[in-house]
Amino acid sequence: MALKPNDVNWFKPMWRRVAVTAFLAVWCAWEWLWNQEPFWGVLVGAALAYSLYNFFYAFPKEEPADEQIPPPAETNEQDGPRP
Repeated sequence: MALKPNDVNWFKPMWRRVAVTAFLAVWCAWEWLWNQEPFWGVLVGAALAYSLYNFFYAFPKEEPADEQIPPPAETNEQDGPRP
């Protein structure tokens, strides 16, 4: 499931993505190591895997400003307009 445009805009700063992922990693470790609750450990582990995939692997990359506008098409006036 891809992130919505509003979510992408909110998570655009890297520190927010890292903070959410770090929080989930600490929570997952807490559930597995301290509480020894496999249900919550698996649930938070799935959320951690989802955040790792969406925030760092599938997150849209910003394009450089130069490549956003295509260059104008070159025309050869001797050939005339192309159909």
